[in-house]
Amino acid sequence: MTEIFEAEKTQAASWFRQLRDDIVTAFTALEARQPGNSPAGQFDVRATTRTAEDGSDAGGGEMSVMRGGRVFEKVGVNISTVFGTLGERAQAAMAARKGLPGMKDDPRFWASGISLVAHMQNPHVPAVHMNTRMFWTPHAWWFGGGADLNPCIEYAEDTAHFHGEMKRACDPHGPALYDELKAWADEYFYIPHRKRARGVGGIFYDDRNTGDWDADFKLTQDVGAAFLPAFVPLVDKRRETPWDDADKDTQLRHRGLYAEYNLVYDRGTKFGLETGHDPDAVLMSLPPMAKWY
Repeated sequence: MTEIFEAEKTQAASWFRQLRDDIVTAFTALEARQPGNSPAGQFDVRATTRTAEDGSDAGGGEMSVMRGGRVFEKVGVNISTVFGTLGERAQAAMAARKGLPGMKDDPRFWASGISLVAHMQNPHVPAVHMNTRMFWTPHAWWFGGGADLNPCIEYAEDTAHFHGEMKRACDPHGPALYDELKAWADEYFYIPHRKRARGVGGIFYDDRNTGDWDADFKLTQDVGAAFLPAFVPLVDKRRETPWDDADKDTQLRHRGLYAEYNLVYDRGTKFGLETGHDPDAVLMSLPPMAKWY
């Protein structure tokens, strides 16, 4: 399987990089068309590295982060391609295929993906998360991903638009798929200790392997391509909405909820830290400011 999947690995990693480039370009354009006295925000891009326990190269990626923009208070669009062997704790933190037969004897892995989280200046503009990824071991491969909207001030029409674009991405892959992935997101992005969801949902999937790599990769591409049409119109609609201190307070308290989820429950956070990836890249999702009472 190792040799067979080298081309697929290259294809997937190239797609994630292209999607990152498209999103960074679109977000930079949003900054440029937002009026303001301060300079439009720009992305700071830096390489991330991962080193195996024996000191050898274990992959890495790139962080693209904008801070203090006119539209984005903080947004990160990260890509990574990592490889090596999975220790017992890393295997336990895997988002899918825990206890995969053969992993203890041959724990090699390869993973590539894109992860995005945006925290906005204007409380009326929703925060958002998106990621897509491919995971390979000598014993199995699978895809995962999705996107979810996290407004602190909800507008029903914005929620409907976002979900509509997610459904549009899913429909070519089966008439029941959107409902399945929406339900998965509702369950996954639920915060048990708060007894509530962290946002208004979206879609989520993991362990996607129908046996047809091309079809599963195409779903992942369609989900990634749906992100900008789902999110950018909402930003354009709300980015100049007037807001006050009470709105900002609502936003900061909601960000506290977001931070709790990502630190306590998020599988990607746990897996990234357990596999020794750059902690700044793993924790990029945390908001720049939050509030708790």
